Amino acid sequence: MSDIARFRGFVQEMTRLVERRGNDEPAMLEGGERLLRELITHDDWLPEAFAAPSRDVYRQYLLYCDPLERFSVVSFVWLPGQKTPIHDHTVWGLVGVMRGEELCEEYADPAAGQAMHQTGAHRVRPGEVDRVSPRIGDIHVVSNAAHDGPAVSIHVYGANIGAVRRHTFDAASSAPREFVSGYHNALVPNLWDRSREVTETSA
Repeated sequence: MSDIARFRGFVQEMTRLVERRGNDEPAMLEGGERLLRELITHDDWLPEAFAAPSRDVYRQYLLYCDPLERFSVVSFVWLPGQKTPIHDHTVWGLVGVMRGEELCEEYADPAAGQAMHQTGAHRVRPGEVDRVSPRIGDIHVVSNAAHDGPAVSIHVYGANIGAVRRHTFDAASSAPREFVSGYHNALVPNLWDRSREVTETSA
């Protein structure tokens, strides 16, 4: 049974952080990483429906979006061999791996008519958090780095990421193509049914 209260606490702390430091990207990355790292060290809160893989394509499930769309929280689920195209985000983001391993391949900003230039690659293991933003590096490819099962990561972005106009890039020419990712789910986890907790406390 998932301990959704743990995720509720994370959302509350992220809301407090964005209220205090929402216009300060370095502070949001630093404080958000601490909160996300604490969340992903516990694998007892994510409902199974939001960790379900698909054989067709990696899954992107919305877990929570701030009412003012100042941040969103998303679970990504990858089977072995699944990967993103080369893409950007246009907003700050944090990627915390909870299960399996992911491979992140970073790219330099595109130069029109030239091939995309890969600048590095690294693995992200359970409990580790990656950062992205136009300021510190925003273009990458992410894939499941393992061969024996799904990987699950929790992402936090400085916007409603499923509604942001972003770009993929052609590897050979750097030509951009605009996309809006959306989400694979129509429902989000119910964080706010605290009836059992309230009843047990008052008993």
